[in-house]
Amino acid sequence: MQEALRRAVHIEHFPTSTGAGRTIPTASESTGGYSQYASRLDNSQNNVYAPFESKLEWDVVRWSKLRGPGSTACTELLGIDEIQERLGLSFKNTREIDQIVDSLPAPRPCFHREEIEVDGEAFDVYFRNVIECIRALYSEPEFSQHLVFLPERHYSDPDRTLRLFHEMHSGKWWWAAQKAIEADTPGATIIPLIISSDKTQLTLFRNKAAYPVYLTIGNLPKDIRSKPSRGGHVLLAYLPTTKLSHITNKAARRRTLANLFHTCMRHILSPLETIGLSGTQMTSADGATRRVHPIYAAYVSDYPEQVLVTCTKSGDCPIGTQSRHGLGELNIPCELRDISEALDVLGRVDELSRAEYAAACKEIHLKPVYRPFWENLPYSNVFTSITPDILHQLLQGIVKHLVAWIKEAYSADEIDARCARFPPNHNVRVFFKGITPLSRLTGREHADICRILLGLVIGMRLPDNASPARLVRAVRALLDFVYVAQYPLHFLRHYRFLIELLGSADNYNTEYTERLHIDMAKDAYRASNKKDEYDQMTLWLERREKITRHERYIKWRLTGQQTVYSNVNGPLYKHRESHVLMTREPSVKAVLFDRLNSEYGALDFERCVALWIAGFNHPTASARENKAIAAGLRLGFDAVPVYHKAKFWESDFPRYRHASDEYDVVHSRPSRQDKRGRGVPGRFDTALVNLGAGGAVGVDGYRVAQIRVIFSIPKRRIPTLFPGRTPPEHLVYLEWFTPFRAADTSTHGLFKIGRSTTVGSSIANERHGARSAVVVPLTDVRRSIHLWPCFGVEVPRSWSSDSVLDDCPKFFVSPFTDRHSYGTVV
Repeated sequence: MQEALRRAVHIEHFPTSTGAGRTIPTASESTGGYSQYASRLDNSQNNVYAPFESKLEWDVVRWSKLRGPGSTACTELLGIDEIQERLGLSFKNTREIDQIVDSLPAPRPCFHREEIEVDGEAFDVYFRNVIECIRALYSEPEFSQHLVFLPERHYSDPDRTLRLFHEMHSGKWWWAAQKAIEADTPGATIIPLIISSDKTQLTLFRNKAAYPVYLTIGNLPKDIRSKPSRGGHVLLAYLPTTKLSHITNKAARRRTLANLFHTCMRHILSPLETIGLSGTQMTSADGATRRVHPIYAAYVSDYPEQVLVTCTKSGDCPIGTQSRHGLGELNIPCELRDISEALDVLGRVDELSRAEYAAACKEIHLKPVYRPFWENLPYSNVFTSITPDILHQLLQGIVKHLVAWIKEAYSADEIDARCARFPPNHNVRVFFKGITPLSRLTGREHADICRILLGLVIGMRLPDNASPARLVRAVRALLDFVYVAQYPLHFLRHYRFLIELLGSADNYNTEYTERLHIDMAKDAYRASNKKDEYDQMTLWLERREKITRHERYIKWRLTGQQTVYSNVNGPLYKHRESHVLMTREPSVKAVLFDRLNSEYGALDFERCVALWIAGFNHPTASARENKAIAAGLRLGFDAVPVYHKAKFWESDFPRYRHASDEYDVVHSRPSRQDKRGRGVPGRFDTALVNLGAGGAVGVDGYRVAQIRVIFSIPKRRIPTLFPGRTPPEHLVYLEWFTPFRAADTSTHGLFKIGRSTTVGSSIANERHGARSAVVVPLTDVRRSIHLWPCFGVEVPRSWSSDSVLDDCPKFFVSPFTDRHSYGTVV
């Protein structure tokens, strides 16, 4: 699987003999993108910032709407004597700012409020025209170079035997839908619609909630859809949040709430019923016009929302035939629900009495919902539209139960003692107070626990001295599933089918849309006066969208370009020349050798630098010859510029959805005091170092080392020390761990290493021993690597997180730091 990710992708394009995806000639030249936006501005004076009179005025407005305080505070600021005159502003309060902002062209449609009646009661719903929302995403200038118009089949071999599934257009659904539409109306371009909804709390104490519905399109790569800052989602609606507490019968209340949801969604999505069949013309930002068919394809939600959307009963599988009583039984077949059968029964709602309709729905294990929103949506199957959910199913599901199981099996004191003694590393959270006292863990916290969980249980004693081998193997197997399920290749038993249908699971993680709650619900609510808040929230969002579009337009006017991303066989990533990123200036301009010895632990720094210089200048000399050359070398300096951090990036990082960002970081800094005079321990991370033959997959040709110093040779000495040669700009002094040996495949499947020592070394001391140290170019360091201490049966309480790399003699190499390390340490 690792090798398949890196092979050249062999693509089978959808046949275009019927004109699928073709552009449509128009009577007049189509315009799109920022040119069209510019034509809608009143800019007779060719002012880049119009309708704002100057850059300063634009910056003030942008700050007030995107970063600034509330409208009252902004008005008070502008009301200070002479502020308006000295800054040369044309407005003097927030109301006048809003008038200018409201005059900007709207990049997305406005909200409307309508009353929806269910069981004789009226409810307010705020929503946008769904077709215009689709048009806004489809014509967004920032997306024009990334839109996908036709499905493809991707293979990792020229014989097309190993199929790859990653982006949505590489899945089976789009290909099948394209064939169906081409049979009816040739020359179509599909816009797969991805909808998500989830009720969220706006306040902690007043019990205020919002029920946002988000919309995005599968034509956009997942790397755009997964980043809120890219604007790949549109807030489609705010649904009613009523609890219907006046309905005392619980069954009747649940039925009414379900009918309210589906009535609102059916009203919002009703334009898709005809346009999905007949299509409509849309122009993308590059000016090309196509006949597009917006088709409901996927619904991203947690389990309660999945049950609500599919009209299934709580506890049952929302897409399969298994009931709640058989969900844990692997020997019971789990077939997909029959959409035709469901539509036949649901379509008889007006023919049958209420009791007969309820009985008919019960027979096929559905709730008696009146007219589900998806009933008349063309080319759609709600049971195949429910997507895998990394956040709730894997992190908040499997991992949550796995952690609870481990807490039950092992001593809480020992678990917490081990948690507090893992060494720090990039993306690794050290739980200094343990994990057993934690409650209401988030998905991010469960992901943090995943990174240490296997190392936590290895060697721990079970009650009655039972063998832990099976438990360790089970933990490893479940963690493997959690990580492999997130791969760009592939509800547990449904994952393979759904990934092959709609693309890999990271296309649809609810973590992305839950992040949207902050921008599109919680922040919007805080900006209101908490009375009739939805009118204010929707207007606030519309103004922010206008400011964001105008900001991008100004950038386009000033630079003549949009943000450029590359798309190489899959996810988007910015192009970079090197996998190392360093600050322009060192953290410390000059550190004496004595300080490197005492504070950084670089006990043999001077000798190792001399050996590296000799080897660099004489690459063909033997080790003995270079040692003799180094012994007679005069460095001519006793201090070096030192860097306390290095960043690493590789082209395949984005394939694995890196945990925090696309960079990996290694820290190498001594202990210090913070601003309050408290001691901060030193941190010297461990990393994976390329010995010269390391490849993209596996540990062959690599070795683990602890980075002690990241430094540069003083520039004034380079001409003398390197005559006629140019040395690397950044070097590292590191201490080796032992080479990789065969992993223990019987239980945990991990590599085990220890400190590498040198017999007769001059750097032996009481704490560090005789460690093997060298200097290598920083470019030889591939990435950080996390080591799990071999704690044994009981962790020594004298160990600590900041000293365990020195205290512990043996370590396991963790593959679970992030999904990239999982694909590397194999």
